Amino acid sequence: MSPVTDTGTGTRQAFITGLRDLADYLDTHPAVAIPAHGTEILLSAASADDGGCAQVDYFARQLGVRVENELAYSGHYAAARCFGPVGYRMTAISDAAMARHHAHDSYHGCVTPDTWT
Repeated sequence: MSPVTDTGTGTRQAFITGLRDLADYLDTHPAVAIPAHGTEILLSAASADDGGCAQVDYFARQLGVRVENELAYSGHYAAARCFGPVGYRMTAISDAAMARHHAHDSYHGCVTPDTWT
């Protein structure tokens, strides 16, 4: 199984260079804010129902970590590795979980409590 994102030489090198540039910039500009509790770089796999679990499995093997299988509970299948306060995570989400999310979010902006009478 191949990675889910483009790992061509140019794309990969640009990403790595960007991370190094950010680290160097933050190192030389101590007044610039950073996340107080770390951060996470998120990669989205395909749907868990359409090959996403295999993509996460591949990612987990490459990072040497275990998969977090929460499909039965939340519909998420993920793997992550922390580098100090910086996490690197890939997640596949089931179609059912995405449908629940979209249904829940479908009312967003339609009800505004401050206008109830």
